[in-house]
Amino acid sequence: MNIHELVERTGVAERQVRYLIAEGFVAPPRGGRANADYGDDHVAAIGRYARLRDLGFPPAAIKLLLQSTEGAPFPVAPGVTLVVDVKLLGSGKPVQPLVKRVQRLLSDLFKESNHADRRPAHDD
Repeated sequence: MNIHELVERTGVAERQVRYLIAEGFVAPPRGGRANADYGDDHVAAIGRYARLRDLGFPPAAIKLLLQSTEGAPFPVAPGVTLVVDVKLLGSGKPVQPLVKRVQRLLSDLFKESNHADRRPAHDD
């Protein structure tokens, strides 16, 4: 798709798209300037940036998050940090199945174990 189609698909002004590319938030188009070609990866990158901005992250923080190779850390409670693959940010993936899975995992992890009460008896 060309720049005009990208603008139409994302709802982001052409000037903003060019800024996002210049600042490294979005990859440069394929084909060079004369034959610039944008794809779904560009749409996704613009969506990630927009979602993080909507959540209140400043551009410098967004840059750090997007450059993270190990995921974006989000503290959710004392001692619990959610690390999210940056490619998932703003992806529109359904969250409810993930929430249920995380809830089961945390319930299992935080559940008190009765193993401490079952210490083996020692013959003295």
